[in-house]
Amino acid sequence: MNQELINSIAEYVENNIAEFHSARIEKLKSINLKELLSWKNPYMFKAKNIVTAGQMVESLASAYMSSAEESIFGNWMEGIANFVAEKVYSGHKSAAEGIDLEFDKEGVHYFVSVKSGPSWSNSTSMKKTKRTVCQSCKGVQYQS
Repeated sequence: MNQELINSIAEYVENNIAEFHSARIEKLKSINLKELLSWKNPYMFKAKNIVTAGQMVESLASAYMSSAEESIFGNWMEGIANFVAEKVYSGHKSAAEGIDLEFDKEGVHYFVSVKSGPSWSNSTSMKKTKRTVCQSCKGVQYQS
């Protein structure tokens, strides 16, 4: 990777990291105790020896924010991926459902789904993604 591209990516991150943190703050502001209480199995708290209301609220809020942050971070990483694909391959955001970006490289058209975690797919979601990509290809066959 050339230094100009690295500098460009660093500048993008610097200019856009506040969006990630702002989204986290907005999610925190939107937490509703009644919704949090209906979100988890109350018997699990007993099994975990969570016996005070404060412990329960802290546990619920922590789990809620952890899940929300994964989604927020994934969306933010998608922005970086689109930025890099545009810079390097004249890529663009895909219109296909389940596909984040598309670009051409050495005569091959790539469909990319950005995933920011290690456990990003299961067999059902992979089949759906392959089906979506194949429909978007207008007849081009998918090869593993």
